[in-house]
Amino acid sequence: MHITDFLYFAIALVIHEAGHLLAARACRVTVMEFGLGWGRKLYGTRLGAVEYNLHLLPVGAYVRLDMKELQRRSLSQQVFVLLAGIFVNLTAAYATAGTRFSMMNMVLAATNLLPLYQQDGWKCGMVILRAILQRKSALVEWTFTIMGSALSLAVFAAQAIRGF
Repeated sequence: MHITDFLYFAIALVIHEAGHLLAARACRVTVMEFGLGWGRKLYGTRLGAVEYNLHLLPVGAYVRLDMKELQRRSLSQQVFVLLAGIFVNLTAAYATAGTRFSMMNMVLAATNLLPLYQQDGWKCGMVILRAILQRKSALVEWTFTIMGSALSLAVFAAQAIRGF
């Protein structure tokens, strides 16, 4: 792995979260914070209503939305906001096909589609399940979370074993 891969991955993370931010704005959902990394904040600035932060450990990124506002939107708008990061990564991957940056975007999009806890695929699954049931159901949501995670990890394991 090259040092540039870390830069490519960081850029892929930023554009992923920018996709969520732009989709949220299009659906008039308040965005409070956009962050790169985790841990101690190194730098922060506010532009309009959004605080942009850079953290010590560059191993992730996030956008903090007003979830109550998002939940008041139509199902299609909720799914649009939750999947916007994946759409942006797939677009970037297609536009840079054959490059390592393309691969980083594909990996980020693919892993976010999985129903792993707190990933975009899991969040969309929860939104859709609640819409179908027209209520929250702890049993259904925990079953989805556990089985989705188990299935995702089993697929990863099978691919890893197959690769050897």
